[in-house]
Amino acid sequence: MTEIKIGIVGAAGYTGGELLRILINHPSVEIAWAHSKSQAGKPIYATHTDLLGDTELAFSGEEIADLLAIEGLNAIFLCSGHNESKKFLVSNPVPSSVKIIDLSTDFRDQSNGFVYGLPELQRERIKTADKIANPGCFATSIELALLPLAAAGLLTDDVHVSAVTGSTGAGQALSATTHFTWRNNNMSIYKAFTHQHLKEIKMSLTALQANFSKEVNFIPYRGDFTRGIMANVYTKFSGTLEEALSLYQTYYAGHPFTHVSTQDIDLKQVVNTNKCLIQLQKHGDNLLITSEIDNLTKGASGQAVQNLNLLFGLPEDAGLRLKAAAF
Repeated sequence: MTEIKIGIVGAAGYTGGELLRILINHPSVEIAWAHSKSQAGKPIYATHTDLLGDTELAFSGEEIADLLAIEGLNAIFLCSGHNESKKFLVSNPVPSSVKIIDLSTDFRDQSNGFVYGLPELQRERIKTADKIANPGCFATSIELALLPLAAAGLLTDDVHVSAVTGSTGAGQALSATTHFTWRNNNMSIYKAFTHQHLKEIKMSLTALQANFSKEVNFIPYRGDFTRGIMANVYTKFSGTLEEALSLYQTYYAGHPFTHVSTQDIDLKQVVNTNKCLIQLQKHGDNLLITSEIDNLTKGASGQAVQNLNLLFGLPEDAGLRLKAAAF
């Protein structure tokens, strides 16, 4: 296939805006429509101001049923809030010929025929799927930190995670903890030990290591920056650092976006990209794994496009050769 015709539901939010930014420049995609109830009829660049000069596309306000019936539509992205995708699919039957990539939490348990869309975990299943549940941002970073250990059956003790995310992880709707006056020069924890992404993290780990029954102790932090996730993960590991490096490099060989670094890493290396950077350190009996992604690209919209590429037999990195600003 040389051209994929797509639609975006909930295109005015952060993940919708990131999808538009990526797909406008994708060599094999035509954006048939970008739907938004609140911004219907307005130019996309009026909301996503970074796209001024890149597109004259306007937000569609037509009935969803009419948009889903457009001839040649190949796939849709669901970018509405959590718990909205289930409602959408009940109210709007999607033709069987149209593939679905959902960016909410609604189907990450792989219910309703959805496949969990972490390519580094189950690339081959994604290729033959009709419906993809895109992983959560924290989940992506933490799973990529742990998959090689789980695949080798080496998760033998509790896992401890301390991870910080930017303010865009909370979505576009304002709340007390997203206002600049509260977030700037500030830091806080939230949902300690109870974060919703723990369910999919445990699901993914046990898919590779069925006997894993230890705790994943996760402390999420709100950072005073806009984009990026740094997850610091540690657990017991009896091998050497060199053995750990070999294990991780072997597991991620052939995966174009996850890279194991032997040098110190920082968030600016991944922001605006679909990369995950991983660094390993050995401290006594503990292996410390630092995993960094952009929460809006590899943690959301970039990974969704990566899944689109796999679904339609395109190079996995098509449209995703994105460079970090770095400084």
